[in-house]
Amino acid sequence: MRPEEQQSSVPHYTVTPRTLVFLTRGEQLLLLRGAPTKRLWANQVNGIGGHVEPGEDLYAAAQREIQEETGLTVPQLVLRAVVAITLPAPPGVLMFVFVGALPSDAQLPARWASPSGEGELFWANRDALATLPLLEDLPLLLAHVLEPGPLVFGHYRFGAAGLEISLKTP
Repeated sequence: MRPEEQQSSVPHYTVTPRTLVFLTRGEQLLLLRGAPTKRLWANQVNGIGGHVEPGEDLYAAAQREIQEETGLTVPQLVLRAVVAITLPAPPGVLMFVFVGALPSDAQLPARWASPSGEGELFWANRDALATLPLLEDLPLLLAHVLEPGPLVFGHYRFGAAGLEISLKTP
């Protein structure tokens, strides 16, 4: 179908595509504590990721974000979840969550071992995640994506009570 044939006269919901990646090393996860000066999630813990650039496929975007934020090269990523995020005002976000395994001896290159403008990378044991200031969706999301299984489909929206999270598998 030609691009002009894909347009509609009816306004549709628009989204910004983003990637989120969780890298494992045995029972550890590589996480990023947001810099105190960040506009979003300052001092909170998240995975690696960011926007998909125009013309970039999702897998390439995830690999680029890993390289930019960690200096690591990950041989294989697995898409584990697709989450639609409805924000109070458009556009929304369509988040593609990947997981990648690193060898047990994987280390961050020296340049990324110190905090940056993005924040501080660190390895965390999976059994200690509950003690960290994780973004509020991560405990539930990680429980779904870190174990093998079917692709997870989710929807986040902001209601009167705050963030509402729905995650399901087929």
